[in-house]
Amino acid sequence: MNTTPDSRPPSPDSEAAPSTEGERIAKRLARAGIASRREAERLIMEGRVTVNGERLASPACVVTLKDLVTVDGVAVGAPEPAQLWRFHKPRGVVTSTKDEAGRPTIYDVLPPNLRRLMPVGRLDLSSEGLLLLTNDGELKRRLELPATASLRRYRVRAHGVPTERQLRPLMQGIEVEGVRYQPMIVEAERQTGANVWLNIGIREGKNREIRRALEAVGLMVNRLIRIGYGPFTLDDLPEGAVERISSGLLKKHFSIGGVPEGWARAGGGVLKPRPLPALPKPGAAPSPIHSPGAPARSAPAGALKSKPKGRTPTRRDGPPQSQPPRRPGGRA
Repeated sequence: MNTTPDSRPPSPDSEAAPSTEGERIAKRLARAGIASRREAERLIMEGRVTVNGERLASPACVVTLKDLVTVDGVAVGAPEPAQLWRFHKPRGVVTSTKDEAGRPTIYDVLPPNLRRLMPVGRLDLSSEGLLLLTNDGELKRRLELPATASLRRYRVRAHGVPTERQLRPLMQGIEVEGVRYQPMIVEAERQTGANVWLNIGIREGKNREIRRALEAVGLMVNRLIRIGYGPFTLDDLPEGAVERISSGLLKKHFSIGGVPEGWARAGGGVLKPRPLPALPKPGAAPSPIHSPGAPARSAPAGALKSKPKGRTPTRRDGPPQSQPPRRPGGRA
């Protein structure tokens, strides 16, 4: 055991495989699936972690696989291979191990043998859809880092009849009560009576980001379904079901040095968001959003034009190509 703080930042390779030369104790606990790094540091400060029988008082400790690490008196085994699961979180459950208000949590829904998995990001009580779970705290950290966060995609139902001008601040970046939100990808799907369905993509995932941003432009969210996180999608996974992502897919999409979906290299190893789609030209004559096959409803002047379905886009350098069918992200 070495109690000298390691001032050097971990290299990407050190994130991928167990270290035989030593690693920070919080990282060891995270990779063993005990807790995230931040939670592991809290356990250490509470005096619940020992190394070779010595109770730790600081996370500034480096251990090897030869050191005996315990948490609450239970030995911590060698890290298992990183695994990732997709889970269809239902509405009405909390993304937490326990809830002070006594509300059900995702661990009340998950099978008993999977209740030590850690969620990647969060979905609030009223949200549903794709939630990634992992047994590896380092993988969780990599997936959540703002600098490498994958694009998160949602289907959102909100009360209101939006116009292009109304949604423009979301696509340019908006500040709400002192919190700055990065530009979103926003696409109108259809208008159903007093509600509109939107497809929204974000890259940060701040607390209640979509709900707060839409409320700031006059739209009240009444249903929110996450349908994608990076390359992983909800598809037809039933509500409450959980499915392990194959190690081949995990290696393919999150190999060392890979670039997450929605990002591009800017040189020097720096990642930056890819450009957002161009906005429609101002002054274009918009038409009301309405459900396909239903009579068009009247809407205020300037109502946003929905993306036509079934169009066959053309390319200058080739013949027309058919658009793949859209998969539903949840019940309409």
